[in-house]
Amino acid sequence: MRIAVVGCGAMGAVYASRLARAGHDVVVVDSWAEHVAAMDSYGLTVTGPDGTHTAFVRAFTRPPEEVVDLVIIAVKAADAGSAAARLAGLMGPETTVLTIQNGLGAADAVAEHVDPDRLSVGIAKGFGASLTRPGQVHHNAMRELRFGAHTGGGKPDVEALAAVWRGAGFDAEAVDEIAAMQWTKLICNAAYSAPCAISGTTVGEVLRSSTLGPISLSAAREAYAIARANRVGIDLDPEACVIDFAAGMPDAKPSVLLDLEAGRRSEIEFINGAVPREAAKVGLTAPINEALTRLVREIEDASS
Repeated sequence: MRIAVVGCGAMGAVYASRLARAGHDVVVVDSWAEHVAAMDSYGLTVTGPDGTHTAFVRAFTRPPEEVVDLVIIAVKAADAGSAAARLAGLMGPETTVLTIQNGLGAADAVAEHVDPDRLSVGIAKGFGASLTRPGQVHHNAMRELRFGAHTGGGKPDVEALAAVWRGAGFDAEAVDEIAAMQWTKLICNAAYSAPCAISGTTVGEVLRSSTLGPISLSAAREAYAIARANRVGIDLDPEACVIDFAAGMPDAKPSVLLDLEAGRRSEIEFINGAVPREAAKVGLTAPINEALTRLVREIEDASS
């Protein structure tokens, strides 16, 4: 299969490397010229629990005029729409687009530029990865990927898409209710993304904190209530979900905190910030997540 990975940061590099090693013809697109040059010259090297492997991909700073079978959009949520707007040279009549981002809202931005019936949404859970230098990535966890059709109408063939990823060694499955899985992940992310970013602490430290722990759980409960109000097919104990999440990765730093530490704008608007936006759709408010979002924005503005 001919595959283009648009956004070859830490996560995109893990995707591209494994798919290339599985025998697919992989093109990667990334704006970091030094990273692109390194991949072109020396290949893409990924180190993780299964060892160190180098895959050979063709790397570009802009999408080439080359029709592919599958486009994977792996940029940050805020950049997903603009990335989708530049896909014309990669798109043919049968090209499928898969977008994988944190939070809620990125797929809607992609659907403004791509036929929604050709669009799938992916959720990555239990992944931890970082770029160590141009052309080299380290990942310390890789649990599961779940895919669903953006329109919910069975197009594109999501099961066939999942089979491609399973063939590359991923735990990948097609699901019917992708929105429910997005919200399940969002509830946990809302519990920790902003509190960790504001305090500079890990997931486990937030949960154990007598001050931050109750705030974290309140953010999760509020997100769950908004999901239910929007008639999302989700039925869980948000507090148990959040506690189990932290137990599995107590030393993890959420991506929002990592972005702040690196001086980058974060995806907070698509995580905690998504909750008040979804609340407004049903005439409600989400004051806890709104306040947490504003605090992270304040930190970003102060450091910019």
